[in-house]
Amino acid sequence: MFENRVTELRPVFNPRSIAVVGATTDEHKSGSKWVLGLRAAGYRGALYPVSPRGGSIAGLTIYPSLESVPGDVEHVIASVPVASALQLMDECIRKHARVVMFFTAGFAETGSQAGRELERVMLEKARAAGLRIIGPNCIGSYCPGDRIPLGPAAPGRLGIPGKTGFISQSGGIAAKLVENGIARRICFSKGVSVGNSIDLDASDFLEYFGGDTGTNAVGVYLEGTRDGRRLFRTLRSVCGLKPVVVWKGGRTAAGAAAARSHTGSMASSAPVWSAALRQAGAIEARSLEELTDCLLLLQQLGPIRVRNVAVVGGLADGGGGISVSGSDACNDNALAVPELSLGTKETLQQLIGEVGSILRNPVDVSPAQFRGPDTLFRALETVAHEPGIDVILLQEDMDIMLSFLGRAETQVINAYLATLPKVCGKPLVMVLPSGSAETERVEVEAQLLAAGVPVFPTMARAARALGLLSHRPVPAQ
Repeated sequence: MFENRVTELRPVFNPRSIAVVGATTDEHKSGSKWVLGLRAAGYRGALYPVSPRGGSIAGLTIYPSLESVPGDVEHVIASVPVASALQLMDECIRKHARVVMFFTAGFAETGSQAGRELERVMLEKARAAGLRIIGPNCIGSYCPGDRIPLGPAAPGRLGIPGKTGFISQSGGIAAKLVENGIARRICFSKGVSVGNSIDLDASDFLEYFGGDTGTNAVGVYLEGTRDGRRLFRTLRSVCGLKPVVVWKGGRTAAGAAAARSHTGSMASSAPVWSAALRQAGAIEARSLEELTDCLLLLQQLGPIRVRNVAVVGGLADGGGGISVSGSDACNDNALAVPELSLGTKETLQQLIGEVGSILRNPVDVSPAQFRGPDTLFRALETVAHEPGIDVILLQEDMDIMLSFLGRAETQVINAYLATLPKVCGKPLVMVLPSGSAETERVEVEAQLLAAGVPVFPTMARAARALGLLSHRPVPAQ
């Protein structure tokens, strides 16, 4: 459906050559950091630093102008003063570049007539020549599979290639998405920061991701749009193909004012956006945490819809209050916590006893600690095999586990939990709250994520993400 867009925008994400204009011998300059980051990440295409001062950086010759570069240039990264923007546009056109990304700021987002006029002239030149513009006022594209880090990034910071795409009007939010991805094993196919979006905008990149067979889900951060009808028409089409999670910034009056000075975006009221997103079939997130939580859940479990949740706490102790609060979190997000059947409760009673436990759902399996891991495993499988249960939501507190069970037994339990979804044929969602045993908690989180189990810091966030995915709207016809 969007195959032509995928072909057209290949030089954005998979360029065969990149020129960085504004890369000097001073490694502290942003253009220089781009070159250093691309080199450290192992970008395999041709890389050309460009600056009138010449010299060399990272073993590469710095060319005095774009036109002096000996080879073809598909993708230009512009880290130049705003006064040089039009001159660079002309150089890109003469060099037959395919796309230019302006890190440079100082355009319409300043609110000045001069800034708006400069954007108009740039766009006019680009359209006449068939050159595409990303930005200005952005940090461009990201493709870990092609060894392209996001922006003037820390050398080599890429993350694991995967099948989640993202679009962000904010470079800062785009950077946080990548940071969260690295920390939480959200594996991105590609991403892009679009800034002022005078040419290529969110709609263009939504079409790209809609047609990209290497992307299964898309996250979007928006502050506004220049063409609302096209955006929601495109969003509706893409949501019919794959899930899209949208976080709309500037929902309040103060946020909208900030958006105008950030990316020059004009924003409609929050209820209008929410209604439009719902009609388009998008999942609406309200924060960076909700956006990343939904993307993680989509990556690990796919576009699931669940209703009945088994809430389990107390793998070692302290599960009563956690189980109850988990039930509240589920109910708050329109998820049911149904009472277990009489047969299941009787089996649990035989396994772990009634004293110190809760056996109706939520389930507190704390007494199992006195009967060994095998009893705990049988209890968890008993809950998971309850016919009416769609997903298991289980909290593990590393401080308590290590205190009551020790490291060796805790490792045995976590190795088992990594296999539980296959054993019971139902998804497992883990909650691993932070605490004093943070080093061990991070190790377990990595272990479970690698096994395909989504991990959240709180019951509330896990339930919220499950609720958002499960109750996502169907695109209006």
